[in-house]
Amino acid sequence: MLKPLSYEESKKLFFEIIQDQDPGQPKNTTDKSKINKDESQDTLGDDSKRTKESNDTQEDSRNTKKQSKNSREELSRNINGEESKSTEDSDEFMKIKEDIIRNCGGLPLAIVVVAGLLARRDLNNVSHWKTVKESLNSELDKNLNPEGVTQILNLCYTDLPADQKNCLLYLSIFPKGCSINRRRLTRRWIAEGFIVEKDGKTVEEVAEDTFNELTSRNVVRPVDHSSNGNVKACQVHDMILEYILFKSSEENFITVVGGHWLTPTPSNKVRRLSLHSSNPEDARDKIETMNLSHVRSLTVFENLHQLPSYSLKSGILQVLDLEGCKSLNTSQLDKLCKMFHLKYLSLRRAYIKKLPAEIGKLQYLETLDIRETDVMELPLSVGRLQKMVHLLGGNKSTSRALRFTEVIAKMTALQTLSGIEISKSSTPDLGSMRNLTKLKKLSILNIRDLHANSQKYDDLLSAIEYLSGFSLKSLAIDDGFTGFLDSIEDLSTPPKYIHSLELSGKLTRVPGWIKELETLEKLTLSLTSLGTDMLLVLSQLPLLFSLTFSVNAKGQDCNVVEILHKNTMDSGGKIFVPAGGFGSLKLLRFSSPVMPLLSFLERAMPELQRLELQFRLLEGAYSLENLKSLQQVHLRVSQKASEATKVKVSDIRTSVSKHPNNPTVVADEYYE
Repeated sequence: MLKPLSYEESKKLFFEIIQDQDPGQPKNTTDKSKINKDESQDTLGDDSKRTKESNDTQEDSRNTKKQSKNSREELSRNINGEESKSTEDSDEFMKIKEDIIRNCGGLPLAIVVVAGLLARRDLNNVSHWKTVKESLNSELDKNLNPEGVTQILNLCYTDLPADQKNCLLYLSIFPKGCSINRRRLTRRWIAEGFIVEKDGKTVEEVAEDTFNELTSRNVVRPVDHSSNGNVKACQVHDMILEYILFKSSEENFITVVGGHWLTPTPSNKVRRLSLHSSNPEDARDKIETMNLSHVRSLTVFENLHQLPSYSLKSGILQVLDLEGCKSLNTSQLDKLCKMFHLKYLSLRRAYIKKLPAEIGKLQYLETLDIRETDVMELPLSVGRLQKMVHLLGGNKSTSRALRFTEVIAKMTALQTLSGIEISKSSTPDLGSMRNLTKLKKLSILNIRDLHANSQKYDDLLSAIEYLSGFSLKSLAIDDGFTGFLDSIEDLSTPPKYIHSLELSGKLTRVPGWIKELETLEKLTLSLTSLGTDMLLVLSQLPLLFSLTFSVNAKGQDCNVVEILHKNTMDSGGKIFVPAGGFGSLKLLRFSSPVMPLLSFLERAMPELQRLELQFRLLEGAYSLENLKSLQQVHLRVSQKASEATKVKVSDIRTSVSKHPNNPTVVADEYYE
């Protein structure tokens, strides 16, 4: 039996959710008005340790977003029904609302889901509320049982359009408690054919809208945000996951083997198969009783040993996701090349060093994810993959990257090209990169052995400039200390339409044209000489949402020492964040072994909500009271930090405690 909330707690939670929605519009998960305090994997710290377990329904209610003072006043007006006092039925309206809240029985999950359902509609239309009230079991507040919860979930499921029902049921592929990457999910939806172009929007845009809609309805919850405010990962509440798992089983939509819940073996042909962690022998025995001739999607979590060898022979498979499978062998890789209808193939974090030469036979392939593997070069046959949209490679943690060769330049449908290396062994003609005019995201993980004024150097610079005039929205470059970044100052046409820019290397100054980037939202500068003058330039960027300065000391100690010394000399050991500007900045990060004294002048960064500092040695951070919108300070301190630095951390805590907003302070330790 679940412990219910009181009526007053239920009412507060219910209206808090509704007040946070914009009726009739999918919630944009790129929320430029606030920083989600549950950001985790993309932040300097690991806030995920503080994320509550998905089955803790009592804590779900506590983690609901806090409202500002003005929002609370408006919330109080809504609770009292003052928003509808101009209508004759305001008393009836309020009675219906209170009945719905009571019918949710004090169960936080029920309140959250029903409020999410109602918030998608016209909140002032009484008939909508009546329909929901009549659909709820009035005895639910007396019987907090699974049947009552299922009734509410049925109501919300029935309210979804058919295409969104498929997308919701699809979440049952993932195990209990799994953090589901947003892009992994939306790309799989597209490959499955659930998403089609609509109202002039691309399939990618429609997939994003669908994800936002499910988030708005509170059937999935964000658990991780990127620094630009986008939801990076989500999770499904255990009760909702159990519901959609059995719904999927009933409709023979998805078949799950292993994991937390036992589901019956399907009597019909399996359409989508998901293997959760289980005893390999038991899993094989169960799978061998199934008809796999029509499997269109196969997902394996952790262990391929539980999969019979013949299972990899399905010729109509469209989605194959082996992310994290450590036991993948050469023979199994070769079988993949006979899955001629594959659209989505993920081998991320698998122990592989190369792809089969015949992979070019997969001519319908749209997504190939080989990140965090040891694959460093693609076979010549991949040049035939003309439908490839997303090619994801490289490993940031090891600095291993996918060599850019002429076969990649032939994939003219590419929109995402990440984790590549430009070097002497790259294609002789780097100008061929200009063929990729549909690129929206380009990530160059390494530049090696290129020299200033060489032909390849000039060709790369020219290609970046050329592509910036088309669809390019995100650009990341690590120049490997070749000096290439300083040469981008010479771009005659800057990437004016870029939204995200990451520059890593020995960047002695920011390009003068950076102040012209009127659409830039996310900026990351790594191993950069930092000073107050640079901040003055960046303060002019009108839409800048996230700003990160980082010095990563791994493997580049001599260059790091030089940059740290230059920072100290240029700044006199002090950095003053100027007044004015930064009108949209919500998140500021500094990560450096040595943090100079940081001081915020009056009227500095008026919208900043979250400040993150990572360091071994800290000179101090002062005048935080001048950050009028500050909500959270996150301090990551090296285990090698001196006692003097730890005293400075204590001083910052004391300073933040006096801030009128009463911001949260998180301090944790990292290991070098």
